[in-house]
Amino acid sequence: MKKLRNYYLNLRHPQKMERKWIFPVAIASIVSLFLLFLTTLTSSDGTPLLPLYRYYASTSAASIFIESKLRPIPVSALPPPPRIAYLISGSAGDGNMLRRTLQALYHPNNQYVVHLDAESSPQERLDLRNYLQSHPTFARFNNVRMISKANLVTYRGPTMVANTLHAAAILLKEGGNWDWFINLSASDYPLVTQDDLLHTFSHLPRDLNFIDHTSNIGWKEFQRAKPIIIDPGLYMSKKADVFWITQRRSVPTAFKLFTGSAWMVLSRPFIDFCIWGWDNLPRTVLMYYANFVSSPEGYFHTVICNAQEFKNTTVNSDLHFISWDNPPKQHPHYLTLDDMQKMVDSNAPFARKFHHDDPVLDRIDSDLLFRGQDMLVPGGWCVGSQENGTDPCSAVGDITLLKPSAGAKRLESLISSLLSGEKFRPRQCQ
Repeated sequence: MKKLRNYYLNLRHPQKMERKWIFPVAIASIVSLFLLFLTTLTSSDGTPLLPLYRYYASTSAASIFIESKLRPIPVSALPPPPRIAYLISGSAGDGNMLRRTLQALYHPNNQYVVHLDAESSPQERLDLRNYLQSHPTFARFNNVRMISKANLVTYRGPTMVANTLHAAAILLKEGGNWDWFINLSASDYPLVTQDDLLHTFSHLPRDLNFIDHTSNIGWKEFQRAKPIIIDPGLYMSKKADVFWITQRRSVPTAFKLFTGSAWMVLSRPFIDFCIWGWDNLPRTVLMYYANFVSSPEGYFHTVICNAQEFKNTTVNSDLHFISWDNPPKQHPHYLTLDDMQKMVDSNAPFARKFHHDDPVLDRIDSDLLFRGQDMLVPGGWCVGSQENGTDPCSAVGDITLLKPSAGAKRLESLISSLLSGEKFRPRQCQ
């Protein structure tokens, strides 16, 4: 009744009602004028200061022009090419062959460590160093390093493993960013260009490790695992063959032994694991293999297959074409022109062993690598002329540009086969 009475009184006395609303209306008008004034203000870059107006202005402008609704179609970029870190090692008399192998493997985006062991003469090591320092491309990209304090490497002894770890440590410290580590000798030679290899590896997971391995050590248990050897290269200044002690030891039970090829392609995460050793496994296994015959054919294999975080990253291949006797003997055959077609048909990116300057190397250079004598292998980064025998790599373009050849197709075929379901997972650390 009271509300109804007040309503009635207001109807009876309209002047009182108007006076009651004058003050609120005045306040509302002042606030509205102030807000309108704010909308006219802009910052130094021309954008409105009032957020509401800025949002309204942008949405209204967008609704006017059809171009504002168009968006560029994203372009799917190819994966960036990986970078490979190489160790190329040799002994006395291997200087010229090591130089030739380096030329066949060179790419500005890669990293290289070369090593002539302490058995080579000072003059041979000096000649190699002078060549590396005087080469204009090597000097420009500063990606070839020579181990100046040569290591003594004993055949069949752990000093070869120590030398490999030494080179890997140098590459981790000085080589910048790289994705895979490949160890080769002066007796190895590529069967594809680096553009072929980098192109194919661009499409691979970068945690893969290409390492030929098996836990079925067979006769090696009695002839390599149980004997105890001493490598004089660990403590002598002159090279001497390993020697055996009379006592034998049992097969380890703290870890499982694996064996395989001494040549491998290892991922950077695994190399980090072996060098830094945040788990004690790499050090423990290294100490065990210090007295193992032909430790290069077992150390990395045993570490990777006993490490939980890496055992499922292995691809059971060393990516080499090697001609063995059947059953295999201690050394493979030396490859000649008679093996040329078998090398190509293998689709492998590397082959071994070769005699120094064998005619088959000239054939590989001309037919597979397109390399002139004493020149680097041309790739997408080489923009010089090839007329009159000129080195096309004397002029450098975009070093990330790859121009794969038919070798990339062969390598892709091999990798696809190795990664097929029936070959890949079932053969990981078995």
